[in-house]
Amino acid sequence: MIVEERIVTFINSLETENSEILEIIEREALRDAVPIIRKEMQSFLKVLLTVKKPVRILEVGTAIGFSALLMCEAAPQDCKVTTIEKYEKRIPIARENFKRAGREEQIILLEGDALEIMRGLEESYDFIFLDAAKAQYIFYLPEAVRLLAPGGVMVTDNVLQDGDVLESRYAVERRNRTIHARMREYLYELKHEERLLTSILPLGDGVAFSVKKEK
Repeated sequence: MIVEERIVTFINSLETENSEILEIIEREALRDAVPIIRKEMQSFLKVLLTVKKPVRILEVGTAIGFSALLMCEAAPQDCKVTTIEKYEKRIPIARENFKRAGREEQIILLEGDALEIMRGLEESYDFIFLDAAKAQYIFYLPEAVRLLAPGGVMVTDNVLQDGDVLESRYAVERRNRTIHARMREYLYELKHEERLLTSILPLGDGVAFSVKKEK
């Protein structure tokens, strides 16, 4: 917890409900212990998308499709979401959820390794949401910057690792040291990438909010 739990609880108590289908999918995710974006991240994304109004969205890390559906609802009606997922057990669940929500024509789910798929994409995107394997963010970054349109927004979730990212590597459990090192490298590269302007916020489990500078 990187923000006092009482504050987070209070903020979340003010939230209004999502659409019926999102509420159902969220309950199912909690029941099955499937991680989805936190309440405060949901609210943040909805506000960003309402302001930005992207029509081409790329998501890295579909899981069961909750965030892709949330973005569809918050973005303009003509938006298209391309989302990437490697975990085979979750792919059919995501597809079924898109169908249940009536969004199967609006969301393109690409199956396989995210980096390989990103390297094969040519279309530019107005909005990119990274919410996949945290140790891979540093490898996704060059492709994400290439694919992000000038003036486009990129949001990276879970960048502060419940506060572990600020600790010495020796204070982190051995099994988490690779992720710890790569996340610190990723955040450094984000802040020093000349084509991006980035703010790192203690929201949820940490979020990096980046804008690609206009040429």
